[in-house]
Amino acid sequence: MSLTRKHSTAPHLGHPPLRQHERSVSLGAVSEQSDFSPVRILRLDKDLPLPKRAHRGDAGADLYSTEDVTLAPGERALVSTGIALALPLGTVGLIHPRSGLAAKHGLSIVNAPGTVDADYRGEIKVCLINHDRETPIAITRGMRIAQLVIQRVELVDFAEVDELDETVRGGGGYGSTGVN
Repeated sequence: MSLTRKHSTAPHLGHPPLRQHERSVSLGAVSEQSDFSPVRILRLDKDLPLPKRAHRGDAGADLYSTEDVTLAPGERALVSTGIALALPLGTVGLIHPRSGLAAKHGLSIVNAPGTVDADYRGEIKVCLINHDRETPIAITRGMRIAQLVIQRVELVDFAEVDELDETVRGGGGYGSTGVN
């Protein structure tokens, strides 16, 4: 395994270095004023921006890498984002790949989507993987590496039964409806 942290000769993915003044104060909007519900966030790395949406209607807010990491082809690494969240009960944070990085460079998330439970208070980390078969990928500090989507989730209890009600579908799954 050739995981490299710090300096690298692998090509960077075209992201400019992070500037000190680039900060956002809201998960909900690009501007500083928002009518969205706030989510409590603890910034563990004060030099990185808070998660932020590129556009007002975007579902996902970008997450940033706290470190320089180079992923060889097929390699994966757990990358820190420098934030911790306090999600409201009845919500979940889902960590999704960034579509441009996936399409252009083969960078994705091993357990996509990653799940952040409402009672988790640790640092958000992203398990990245390089799906490119030939080219290493350089992750740089301050680079947008994933998206955080927060949504409501139904919290349920489970009740064991002796049998389930019948449906037309029944137990059909995994291709049971054919390809056409």
